[in-house]
Amino acid sequence: MKKRILACAAALTTAMTMTVTATGCGALAGDEAHTPTVRVWLMKGSVSDDFLERFTRAYEDEHAVDLDITLQEWTGIGKKVTAALHSGDAPDVIEVGNTQVARYAETGLLYDLTLESVRDLGQADWLPALKDPGSVNGVQYGIPWYAANRVVIYHKDLFAEAGITAPPKTRDQWIEATEKLGGGGRHGIYLAGQDWYTLAGFVWDEGGELAVEKGGVWTGTLDTPAALRGMAFYQRLQELGPGPKDADEETPPQAGVFAQGDVAQIIAPPSVAAAIEERNPALKGKLGFFPIPGKTADTPCAVFTGGSDLIVPEKARERDAAIEVVTALAGEKWQTDLARTMSYVPNKASLASVVEGQEATAAMAAGAARGRATPNAPQWAAVEEANPIKPYMTAVLEGQDPKRAAKTASDRITRALAG
Repeated sequence: MKKRILACAAALTTAMTMTVTATGCGALAGDEAHTPTVRVWLMKGSVSDDFLERFTRAYEDEHAVDLDITLQEWTGIGKKVTAALHSGDAPDVIEVGNTQVARYAETGLLYDLTLESVRDLGQADWLPALKDPGSVNGVQYGIPWYAANRVVIYHKDLFAEAGITAPPKTRDQWIEATEKLGGGGRHGIYLAGQDWYTLAGFVWDEGGELAVEKGGVWTGTLDTPAALRGMAFYQRLQELGPGPKDADEETPPQAGVFAQGDVAQIIAPPSVAAAIEERNPALKGKLGFFPIPGKTADTPCAVFTGGSDLIVPEKARERDAAIEVVTALAGEKWQTDLARTMSYVPNKASLASVVEGQEATAAMAAGAARGRATPNAPQWAAVEEANPIKPYMTAVLEGQDPKRAAKTASDRITRALAG
């Protein structure tokens, strides 16, 4: 585009007549008119201004295309995207939460990107927690963009004072360390009773599921032996700290609790560290990060991995150009830039090395290798809206029979998934 603009300027400078000038610039203006504009919706907060400017400038310099990027709010985005897909005037590329793809695929208005995924985008190496939710009935609609997941954030000084010289690697070591960190007005861990994303990781680590699909019918499965073992470990860990049994990690915000300085550990995305340090600047440089320990030292715990996928509407006006934009954003160059700029986990396991040296992001990447997403059911959003998992957790922590409470929650999940 810049070359065409410069060419027109030169023609104006050297033109001998108005007719020649008009003719020369008219031809060039015609070329300009055919430059496609790819409309992209990204979510507010997903990328920094400098990354967006860097990508836009480089991409437009390297391709005969204009990028029209609009930032959207997460609140209400589901209805907005669905309306856009049905309108016939949808943007060409849309960023969506990795667990939202099935909901949009149900409309029948997403473009099938399976061929591009296998041929051009290295699908075999994608993180499962991004790849699997983007695939519906064997068709890849969502292209993994970035991931983030929970780790253990710990207070290095409190670990040192307790004589703990290295982060625990196994569940048993974790429990032992957490017990050692408590006492004397200090708490080994703060874990709210309704932190259901953390529970999901323990359930998966035991081989359980939140819900399963058979013959097109989804059923809640919190009452299986494996899922109950996950809840039992959660209860054992939660009881080692002062976290409320009847509230989630935002009530009160656990960053504020940790910032008081007498809690040794919380389970949270590394981004929470900034909120902790803002509340208590004295903690800067004193926070450490490690993957949530698993049952064995060589395998971290399974963990819920959130993040975003990129989709292309079936009715995209600039479909081919849109796919090229997605290919660039999901490729090694811009994945590396995005991971280092935003402290995200890249979309491929083979790119985990690009965040080496960044303690928090490296801890996330280690966990993301065993990352999972919520059940890939179109109606899963209805489960989260009512969220029967939270009262189930509180019931168990307050002494109710785990299997009976789990059966009640499983039945409510089943009804929500039925629509």
